[in-house]
Amino acid sequence: MRVAGPPARDHLLSVADLGREGIDEVMRLADSFKEVSARPIPKVPALRGKTVATLFFEASTRTRLSFETAARRLSADVMSFSASTSSLEKGESLRDTIETIDAMGVDAMVVRHRSSGVPAQVTAWTSAVVLNAGDGQHEHPTQALLDCYTIREALSERGGGEPSSDLSGLRIGIVGDIRFSRVARSNVLAFSLLGAEVTLVAPRTLLPSSLEGWPAQATPELDSVLEELDVVYLLRIQTERAGQVLLPDLDEYHSRFGLTRERAARLKPDALIMHPGPMIRGVEIAPEAAELPASLVTRQVRNGVLVRSAVLFRLLAGPGRPAVPTGEDPVA
Repeated sequence: MRVAGPPARDHLLSVADLGREGIDEVMRLADSFKEVSARPIPKVPALRGKTVATLFFEASTRTRLSFETAARRLSADVMSFSASTSSLEKGESLRDTIETIDAMGVDAMVVRHRSSGVPAQVTAWTSAVVLNAGDGQHEHPTQALLDCYTIREALSERGGGEPSSDLSGLRIGIVGDIRFSRVARSNVLAFSLLGAEVTLVAPRTLLPSSLEGWPAQATPELDSVLEELDVVYLLRIQTERAGQVLLPDLDEYHSRFGLTRERAARLKPDALIMHPGPMIRGVEIAPEAAELPASLVTRQVRNGVLVRSAVLFRLLAGPGRPAVPTGEDPVA
Protein backbone atom coordinates (compact mmCIF):
# COMPACT_ATOMS: atom_id res chain seq x y z
CA MET A 1 0.00 0.00 0.00
CA ARG A 2 1.34 3.43 -0.94
CA VAL A 3 1.78 6.21 1.56
CA ALA A 4 -0.93 8.80 1.13
CA GLY A 5 0.20 12.12 -0.30
CA PRO A 6 0.13 15.41 1.62
CA PRO A 7 -3.22 17.16 2.13
CA ALA A 8 -4.41 19.40 -0.70
CA ARG A 9 -3.26 22.57 1.07
CA ASP A 10 0.34 21.36 0.71
CA HIS A 11 0.09 21.18 -3.09
CA LEU A 12 -0.29 24.04 -5.54
CA LEU A 13 -2.79 22.92 -8.17
CA SER A 14 -4.82 26.12 -8.48
CA VAL A 15 -4.71 29.75 -7.44
CA ALA A 16 -7.69 28.82 -5.26
CA ASP A 17 -5.35 26.70 -3.10
CA LEU A 18 -3.75 29.97 -1.94
CA GLY A 19 -6.55 32.48 -1.61
CA ARG A 20 -5.84 36.15 -0.96
CA GLU A 21 -3.68 35.55 2.12
CA GLY A 22 -1.59 32.90 0.38
CA ILE A 23 -0.98 35.18 -2.60
CA ASP A 24 0.12 37.95 -0.23
CA GLU A 25 2.57 35.56 1.47
CA VAL A 26 4.07 34.47 -1.86
CA MET A 27 4.50 38.14 -2.85
CA ARG A 28 6.36 38.91 0.40
CA LEU A 29 8.59 35.87 0.03
CA ALA A 30 9.36 36.86 -3.57
CA ASP A 31 10.50 40.25 -2.25
CA SER A 32 13.01 38.39 -0.07
CA PHE A 33 14.29 36.37 -3.02
CA LYS A 34 14.65 39.58 -5.00
CA GLU A 35 17.23 40.62 -2.40
CA VAL A 36 18.90 37.20 -2.65
CA SER A 37 19.08 37.47 -6.45
CA ALA A 38 21.09 40.70 -6.14
CA ARG A 39 23.88 38.97 -4.16
CA PRO A 40 27.15 38.03 -5.87
CA ILE A 41 26.19 34.41 -5.16
CA PRO A 42 22.36 34.34 -5.46
CA LYS A 43 21.90 31.18 -3.47
CA VAL A 44 20.65 30.14 -0.02
CA PRO A 45 20.66 26.70 1.66
CA ALA A 46 16.94 26.74 2.45
CA LEU A 47 16.14 23.48 0.61
CA ARG A 48 19.47 21.71 0.95
CA GLY A 49 18.79 17.97 1.03
CA LYS A 50 15.49 18.31 -0.86
CA THR A 51 14.95 17.00 -4.39
CA VAL A 52 12.68 18.71 -6.91
CA ALA A 53 11.65 16.76 -10.01
CA THR A 54 10.47 18.71 -13.05
CA LEU A 55 8.12 16.48 -15.05
CA PHE A 56 7.22 18.16 -18.32
CA PHE A 57 5.03 16.09 -20.62
CA GLU A 58 4.57 19.15 -22.84
CA ALA A 59 7.11 21.59 -24.29
CA SER A 60 8.19 24.52 -22.15
CA THR A 61 11.06 26.99 -21.96
CA ARG A 62 10.24 29.73 -19.44
CA THR A 63 8.37 27.68 -16.85
CA ARG A 64 10.74 24.74 -16.82
CA LEU A 65 13.96 26.76 -16.72
CA SER A 66 12.67 29.14 -14.07
CA PHE A 67 11.52 26.31 -11.79
CA GLU A 68 14.87 24.56 -12.17
CA THR A 69 16.78 27.81 -11.57
CA ALA A 70 14.64 28.56 -8.52
CA ALA A 71 15.23 25.09 -7.05
CA ARG A 72 18.99 25.36 -7.52
CA ARG A 73 19.09 28.82 -5.94
CA LEU A 74 17.47 27.22 -2.89
CA SER A 75 20.21 24.54 -2.95
CA ALA A 76 17.78 21.74 -3.82
CA ASP A 77 18.81 18.87 -6.07
CA VAL A 78 16.99 18.89 -9.41
CA MET A 79 15.81 15.83 -11.32
CA SER A 80 14.76 16.74 -14.85
CA PHE A 81 12.33 14.48 -16.74
CA SER A 82 11.59 14.63 -20.46
CA ALA A 83 8.68 12.63 -21.81
CA SER A 84 10.25 12.26 -25.26
CA THR A 85 13.22 10.33 -23.89
CA SER A 86 11.39 8.37 -21.19
CA SER A 87 9.87 4.91 -20.94
CA LEU A 88 6.53 6.45 -21.91
CA GLU A 89 7.84 6.01 -25.44
CA LYS A 90 7.98 2.27 -24.71
CA GLY A 91 4.40 2.12 -23.49
CA GLU A 92 4.84 2.76 -19.77
CA SER A 93 1.74 4.29 -18.16
CA LEU A 94 1.72 7.71 -16.59
CA ARG A 95 1.02 6.19 -13.19
CA ASP A 96 3.99 3.83 -13.43
CA THR A 97 6.23 6.73 -14.46
CA ILE A 98 5.11 8.83 -11.47
CA GLU A 99 5.49 5.94 -9.04
CA THR A 100 8.95 5.16 -10.39
CA ILE A 101 10.10 8.73 -9.84
CA ASP A 102 8.42 8.82 -6.43
CA ALA A 103 10.36 5.68 -5.42
CA MET A 104 13.61 7.58 -6.02
CA GLY A 105 12.76 9.82 -3.07
CA VAL A 106 11.75 13.19 -4.47
CA ASP A 107 10.22 15.91 -2.29
CA ALA A 108 8.37 17.85 -4.98
CA MET A 109 7.09 17.18 -8.48
CA VAL A 110 6.56 20.10 -10.85
CA VAL A 111 4.14 18.75 -13.44
CA ARG A 112 3.10 20.09 -16.84
CA HIS A 113 0.73 18.06 -18.99
CA ARG A 114 -1.44 18.63 -22.03
CA SER A 115 -4.47 17.14 -20.25
CA SER A 116 -6.43 19.06 -17.63
CA GLY A 117 -6.43 17.50 -14.18
CA VAL A 118 -3.23 15.44 -14.45
CA PRO A 119 -1.36 17.25 -11.61
CA ALA A 120 -4.34 16.64 -9.32
CA GLN A 121 -4.34 12.96 -10.28
CA VAL A 122 -0.60 12.74 -9.63
CA THR A 123 -1.20 13.66 -5.97
CA ALA A 124 -2.83 10.24 -5.52
CA TRP A 125 0.28 8.44 -6.80
CA THR A 126 3.04 10.19 -4.87
CA SER A 127 3.99 11.26 -1.37
CA ALA A 128 5.71 14.34 -2.81
CA VAL A 129 4.32 17.86 -2.98
CA VAL A 130 2.85 18.51 -6.44
CA LEU A 131 3.02 21.86 -8.23
CA ASN A 132 0.93 22.48 -11.31
CA ALA A 133 3.13 23.97 -14.04
CA GLY A 134 0.22 24.10 -16.49
CA ASP A 135 -2.39 21.45 -17.21
CA GLY A 136 -4.34 21.48 -20.44
CA GLN A 137 -6.96 24.23 -20.46
CA HIS A 138 -7.27 24.22 -16.67
CA GLU A 139 -4.76 26.42 -14.81
CA HIS A 140 -1.21 27.74 -14.63
CA PRO A 141 -1.05 29.12 -11.08
CA THR A 142 2.60 30.19 -10.91
CA GLN A 143 2.20 32.21 -14.11
CA ALA A 144 -0.64 34.10 -12.44
CA LEU A 145 1.47 34.64 -9.33
CA LEU A 146 4.43 36.04 -11.24
CA ASP A 147 2.07 38.29 -13.18
CA CYS A 148 0.56 39.62 -9.95
CA TYR A 149 4.05 40.20 -8.59
CA THR A 150 5.13 42.03 -11.75
CA ILE A 151 2.14 44.37 -11.64
CA ARG A 152 2.67 44.95 -7.90
CA GLU A 153 6.34 45.76 -8.52
CA ALA A 154 5.62 48.16 -11.39
CA LEU A 155 2.93 50.01 -9.43
CA SER A 156 5.24 50.33 -6.41
CA GLU A 157 8.03 51.77 -8.55
CA ARG A 158 5.63 54.23 -10.14
CA GLY A 159 4.11 55.36 -6.85
CA GLY A 160 7.29 55.28 -4.80
CA GLY A 161 5.63 53.53 -1.87
CA GLU A 162 5.80 50.13 -0.25
CA PRO A 163 4.73 47.24 -2.53
CA SER A 164 1.08 46.31 -2.10
CA SER A 165 -0.82 43.35 -3.48
CA ASP A 166 -4.06 45.35 -3.42
CA LEU A 167 -5.11 45.86 -7.04
CA SER A 168 -8.44 47.50 -6.23
CA GLY A 169 -9.52 49.92 -8.93
CA LEU A 170 -7.14 48.48 -11.53
CA ARG A 171 -8.73 47.60 -14.86
CA ILE A 172 -7.05 44.66 -16.59
CA GLY A 173 -7.94 43.48 -20.08
CA ILE A 174 -6.95 39.91 -21.01
CA VAL A 175 -6.92 39.77 -24.79
CA GLY A 176 -6.81 36.77 -27.10
CA ASP A 177 -7.38 33.04 -26.87
CA ILE A 178 -9.36 32.95 -23.63
CA ARG A 179 -11.22 29.73 -24.36
CA PHE A 180 -8.15 27.50 -24.52
CA SER A 181 -5.94 29.42 -22.09
CA ARG A 182 -4.95 28.04 -18.69
CA VAL A 183 -3.11 31.32 -18.11
CA ALA A 184 -6.36 33.27 -18.49
CA ARG A 185 -8.17 31.07 -15.98
CA SER A 186 -5.51 31.44 -13.31
CA ASN A 187 -5.02 35.14 -13.92
CA VAL A 188 -8.72 35.99 -13.78
CA LEU A 189 -8.95 34.26 -10.40
CA ALA A 190 -5.74 35.83 -9.02
CA PHE A 191 -6.40 39.36 -10.30
CA SER A 192 -9.98 39.33 -8.98
CA LEU A 193 -8.87 38.01 -5.58
CA LEU A 194 -6.58 41.04 -5.35
CA GLY A 195 -9.41 43.42 -6.23
CA ALA A 196 -8.85 44.16 -9.93
CA GLU A 197 -11.65 44.45 -12.45
CA VAL A 198 -11.01 42.02 -15.32
CA THR A 199 -12.37 42.20 -18.86
CA LEU A 200 -11.93 39.33 -21.31
CA VAL A 201 -11.48 40.45 -24.92
CA ALA A 202 -11.63 37.97 -27.80
CA PRO A 203 -13.55 36.86 -30.87
CA ARG A 204 -16.76 35.19 -29.72
CA THR A 205 -15.38 31.82 -30.87
CA LEU A 206 -12.45 32.20 -28.47
CA LEU A 207 -14.47 33.29 -25.44
CA PRO A 208 -15.72 30.67 -22.95
CA SER A 209 -19.12 29.23 -23.82
CA SER A 210 -20.25 30.41 -20.38
CA LEU A 211 -18.79 32.96 -17.97
CA GLU A 212 -20.24 31.12 -14.98
CA GLY A 213 -17.47 30.88 -12.41
CA TRP A 214 -15.39 33.54 -14.16
CA PRO A 215 -15.21 36.73 -12.03
CA ALA A 216 -14.92 38.85 -15.18
CA GLN A 217 -16.89 40.54 -17.91
CA ALA A 218 -16.35 39.95 -21.63
CA THR A 219 -16.44 41.83 -24.91
CA PRO A 220 -15.61 40.97 -28.54
CA GLU A 221 -14.44 44.55 -29.22
CA LEU A 222 -10.95 45.58 -28.07
CA ASP A 223 -11.31 49.16 -29.29
CA SER A 224 -14.35 49.72 -27.07
CA VAL A 225 -12.34 49.20 -23.86
CA LEU A 226 -8.72 49.86 -24.86
CA GLU A 227 -8.44 53.42 -23.55
CA GLU A 228 -9.92 52.45 -20.16
CA LEU A 229 -7.38 49.70 -19.41
CA ASP A 230 -4.54 50.01 -16.91
CA VAL A 231 -3.03 46.68 -17.99
CA VAL A 232 -3.28 45.07 -21.43
CA TYR A 233 -2.49 41.37 -21.03
CA LEU A 234 -2.06 39.67 -24.41
CA LEU A 235 -2.35 35.92 -24.94
CA ARG A 236 -0.83 33.72 -27.61
CA ILE A 237 -3.17 32.17 -30.16
CA GLN A 238 -2.93 28.46 -29.34
CA THR A 239 -3.24 26.86 -32.74
CA GLU A 240 -2.04 23.54 -31.27
CA ARG A 241 -5.20 23.41 -29.14
CA ALA A 242 -7.77 25.20 -31.25
CA GLY A 243 -6.59 24.27 -34.71
CA GLN A 244 -7.77 26.72 -37.35
CA VAL A 245 -11.49 26.02 -37.04
CA LEU A 246 -12.32 28.64 -34.40
CA LEU A 247 -9.80 31.25 -35.51
CA PRO A 248 -10.21 34.14 -37.88
CA ASP A 249 -7.49 34.74 -40.43
CA LEU A 250 -4.39 35.79 -38.47
CA ASP A 251 -4.07 39.06 -40.36
CA GLU A 252 -7.71 39.80 -39.53
CA TYR A 253 -7.09 38.80 -35.92
CA HIS A 254 -4.17 41.22 -35.69
CA SER A 255 -6.22 44.05 -37.18
CA ARG A 256 -9.08 43.51 -34.69
CA PHE A 257 -7.37 42.23 -31.54
CA GLY A 258 -3.63 42.80 -31.89
CA LEU A 259 -1.84 45.54 -30.01
CA THR A 260 -0.82 47.46 -33.09
CA ARG A 261 1.38 50.54 -33.04
CA GLU A 262 -1.75 52.68 -33.43
CA ARG A 263 -3.53 51.00 -30.51
CA ALA A 264 -0.45 51.28 -28.32
CA ALA A 265 -0.49 55.05 -28.94
CA ARG A 266 -4.06 55.19 -27.61
CA LEU A 267 -3.27 53.51 -24.30
CA LYS A 268 -3.26 55.47 -21.05
CA PRO A 269 0.17 57.09 -20.52
CA ASP A 270 0.85 54.78 -17.56
CA ALA A 271 -0.75 51.60 -18.95
CA LEU A 272 1.24 48.37 -18.71
CA ILE A 273 1.69 45.75 -21.46
CA MET A 274 2.10 42.07 -20.57
CA HIS A 275 2.36 38.70 -22.31
CA PRO A 276 3.14 35.24 -20.84
CA GLY A 277 5.21 34.25 -23.87
CA PRO A 278 6.09 33.07 -26.31
CA MET A 279 4.99 36.14 -28.24
CA ILE A 280 4.02 35.87 -31.87
CA ARG A 281 5.03 39.30 -33.10
CA GLY A 282 2.76 40.62 -35.79
CA VAL A 283 -0.20 38.61 -34.49
CA GLU A 284 -0.90 39.41 -30.82
CA ILE A 285 1.45 42.38 -30.71
CA ALA A 286 3.28 44.58 -33.16
CA PRO A 287 7.09 44.47 -32.88
CA GLU A 288 7.16 48.19 -32.01
CA ALA A 289 4.65 47.74 -29.19
CA ALA A 290 6.62 44.83 -27.74
CA GLU A 291 9.66 47.10 -27.30
CA LEU A 292 7.90 49.99 -25.58
CA PRO A 293 9.01 50.97 -22.04
CA ALA A 294 5.51 49.96 -20.89
CA SER A 295 6.16 46.35 -21.91
CA LEU A 296 6.85 44.12 -18.89
CA VAL A 297 7.43 40.90 -20.82
CA THR A 298 11.12 40.50 -19.93
CA ARG A 299 10.41 41.51 -16.34
CA GLN A 300 7.76 38.77 -16.14
CA VAL A 301 10.40 36.20 -17.05
CA ARG A 302 12.84 37.54 -14.46
CA ASN A 303 10.18 37.57 -11.77
CA GLY A 304 9.24 34.00 -12.60
CA VAL A 305 12.40 32.80 -10.86
CA LEU A 306 11.65 34.90 -7.77
CA VAL A 307 8.05 33.78 -7.48
CA ARG A 308 8.80 30.11 -8.10
CA SER A 309 11.56 30.32 -5.48
CA ALA A 310 8.95 31.68 -3.09
CA VAL A 311 6.47 28.90 -3.92
CA LEU A 312 9.05 26.13 -3.50
CA PHE A 313 10.26 27.65 -0.24
CA ARG A 314 6.71 28.00 1.08
CA LEU A 315 5.82 24.38 0.31
CA LEU A 316 9.08 22.61 1.14
CA ALA A 317 10.92 24.53 3.85
CA GLY A 318 8.67 23.00 6.53
CA PRO A 319 6.46 24.32 9.32
CA GLY A 320 9.44 25.73 11.22
CA ARG A 321 10.69 27.78 8.28
CA PRO A 322 11.60 31.41 8.91
CA ALA A 323 9.25 34.09 7.68
CA VAL A 324 11.84 35.08 5.06
CA PRO A 325 14.94 33.27 3.81
CA THR A 326 17.35 36.19 3.61
CA GLY A 327 18.85 35.74 7.04
CA GLU A 328 20.55 32.53 6.00
CA ASP A 329 24.19 32.52 5.00
CA PRO A 330 24.71 32.36 1.23
CA VAL A 331 26.33 29.23 -0.11
CA ALA A 332 28.64 28.70 -3.03
